[in-house]
Amino acid sequence: MFSQDVNKFTAIDLFSGVGGLTCGLKKSGYSVLMGVEIDKETARVYECNHPEVFIESSDIRNIEVKKVRKSLELKKGELTLLAGCPPCQGFSTLRTNNKATSFKDDKNDLIFNFIDWVEEFMPEHVLLENVPPLIKDERIKKVLARLKSLGYFIDDFTVRIENVADYSVPQRRKRLVLICSRIKKTILVERIKSHKTVRDAIFHLDIPGISGDPLHDRSEKRSSLIMERIKSIPHDGGSRDQMPYHLWLDCHKRYPGGFKDVYGRMKWDTLSPTITGGCVNPSKGRFLHPEQNRAITLREAALLQGFPESYNFMNHVAKEKIAQMIGNAVPPVFVQHFASALIGGKVDADY
Repeated sequence: MFSQDVNKFTAIDLFSGVGGLTCGLKKSGYSVLMGVEIDKETARVYECNHPEVFIESSDIRNIEVKKVRKSLELKKGELTLLAGCPPCQGFSTLRTNNKATSFKDDKNDLIFNFIDWVEEFMPEHVLLENVPPLIKDERIKKVLARLKSLGYFIDDFTVRIENVADYSVPQRRKRLVLICSRIKKTILVERIKSHKTVRDAIFHLDIPGISGDPLHDRSEKRSSLIMERIKSIPHDGGSRDQMPYHLWLDCHKRYPGGFKDVYGRMKWDTLSPTITGGCVNPSKGRFLHPEQNRAITLREAALLQGFPESYNFMNHVAKEKIAQMIGNAVPPVFVQHFASALIGGKVDADY
């Protein structure tokens, strides 16, 4: 079931989500041989967009990686790239007590399962993406020590914190990147000189409801009070503290300095805020359209994450679930910059 015509460069995508990482790898010129995603519904979205890739919808802890390698008919060292984004909720600053260290969450140790796959396949290159707080966690030191013992070049730039905005994504979003190689001591990844903006990403779209794109046309239901609040917020970057005081939520009256972005509008000619799983809910952040009296649509959220406009999120899936899938995704074009650097390719960021 794995036999297929492949390009010179091959990759495996672990913790695949809906395929943002795979999308970036394919744009870089890799043949993705396999993905692993535990959530069945998410795996179906992946399969819909990447039907040529075998997707294993299982808990990675229950997969015998040696059998996988043999099924792929790969010898150790033949795979070009092993890439992935182990679940990061346990490391997220939204989940930690002191905004720096992680809870005792068994999902935190999945990063070691990722390294088990590295040890079995011995790919030429390794690419791991995660949340910034991981850089202060003891696990990352253990990961680097194992990689070094396996013969990968490790230096001060192996693990770095990057803003996806510096790599063609029209969004403020800081991520940890671990990138290393057995065959290259130095990996140069160039940042772009000017950022893409909200306008670049979504201005061209039709008004929701008439676009013909089911993902963009999905309706939202708001109470009359919420609509009054939204309408009162100034266009192009307005914030909740600019709405009339009588429309403020009680919690904002009690704590006027907290969560300033809630009920905020995006601004056309700047970056969008970080797209999260709450990206279609104005009470979760600065997720109101710059001009129209509504939250951004699922399609707009996907575009701000750097997905191609044709990406199919299977419209029958619940809206909140799709929002979560999009918010959890690795921005494809961000991946493309790093994956291309490993094989000397160029980045075409026009999706």
